[in-house]
Amino acid sequence: MADLSDPKIDEAYQDVRSDKSETNWLLLDYESDRSDKLIVAQTGTGGLSQLRDALGDSKASYAYVRVAFSNDKESQREKFILVVWIGPGCKVMRKAKISVHAADVKQVLRVYSIEVAAREKDDLREDPIVVRLRKAGGASYDGV
Repeated sequence: MADLSDPKIDEAYQDVRSDKSETNWLLLDYESDRSDKLIVAQTGTGGLSQLRDALGDSKASYAYVRVAFSNDKESQREKFILVVWIGPGCKVMRKAKISVHAADVKQVLRVYSIEVAAREKDDLREDPIVVRLRKAGGASYDGV
């Protein structure tokens, strides 16, 4: 089991969810290579592009992101995504624990529209994610 007992995790989660906050992502990393304790490694206001820069190639991490997009000329929507990151250089034993730990993370970072499994930073490009969010969001008037 992953240890998500750090109160800063819930604080960061609430901050990303808040309409009053500029913070639009949080990144959870393991405290150390041998630890199953997750900590808030970073938060930011620069969206997916800033998050991509924060991900480590040798790490497994979890991120929660608020994504804003337009459905049409008049409307702006915000949806949340959960990112499960396994960097290309992540150790085998860490990879083996990801599915169990991801289930624990989902108990804490509960509300999201889609989950994005990312193995390369290109998996976190905004356009394909917005297409997936539109499809998950129900009514779509622009043919996606």
